[in-house]
Amino acid sequence: MSVTDGTALCAVLGALALVACVPATDGSACGPTRAVVARVIDGDTVELEGGERVRYLLVDTPENTSSVECFGAEATAFNRALVEGREVRLTYDVACTDRFDRLLAYVEVDGRVVNQLLVEQGYACVLHIPPNGEELAPLYEDLETRAVDEGRGLWSVCADNPC
Repeated sequence: MSVTDGTALCAVLGALALVACVPATDGSACGPTRAVVARVIDGDTVELEGGERVRYLLVDTPENTSSVECFGAEATAFNRALVEGREVRLTYDVACTDRFDRLLAYVEVDGRVVNQLLVEQGYACVLHIPPNGEELAPLYEDLETRAVDEGRGLWSVCADNPC
């Protein structure tokens, strides 16, 4: 082995040693990747046990907090049944937070993405706010179109689109 090869080997081993010493974390640059939902605030927002509030990406459910809109209570109840008191997996996109300092995430429970379920079952409309959601917006829009066409959830009972 030449001196150059030895130096390169030492550099690689040194880098690996540094990586091995970095503690594993249960989070991303935005926030936790796994957490327990302490409470459901409404159909598209939850509070984690750590106190962080999470707003679901790509969805908008009817209001049920400051004012009550058609299907707001149902959207909140559906969300509560899915996630409250349960461990969820959080996946972030480009922007980590919104103007209210809530984390923006896709929320998964039991291998199902809650954001998608809300749209698919007619509890939510698609709300695409770039830069987040660029890749998934077409899928969500397709799910919403099917929910509308099949009269699921709010699309069967609300006279006006509450989203």
